[in-house]
Amino acid sequence: QVQLVESGGGLVQAGGSLRLSCAASGRTFRRYDTMGWFRQAPGKEREFVANWYDGNIDYGDSVKGRFTISKDSAKNTIYLQMNYLKPEDTAVYYCAGDPLRVGKLPGEYDYWGQGTQVTVSS
Repeated sequence: QVQLVESGGGLVQAGGSLRLSCAASGRTFRRYDTMGWFRQAPGKEREFVANWYDGNIDYGDSVKGRFTISKDSAKNTIYLQMNYLKPEDTAVYYCAGDPLRVGKLPGEYDYWGQGTQVTVSS
């Protein structure tokens, strides 16, 4: 059974930083597997944040230049370094993985974590 477990969320002031982690178990996410981050704010649709595939990285427009995704293959873990946080970054952040597809839509990912709350105060 594949499990993705996020950690690192919390409350931070605007302009601050947080680092999220997502540890995978039950399956090794290899070089050609996609792993990514999404977020969902109350009343809004789940939004693409970033993904990693074979060393290629893509970001959502709203986080470019502020967030950085990285992967530690030895630990089967991905990270999301979030800098210059804004109140509009407040959301539940989800880790996702998929062995077949590279995409920016939630429906393109088979595996999901339970989410971690990030709250940015103004």
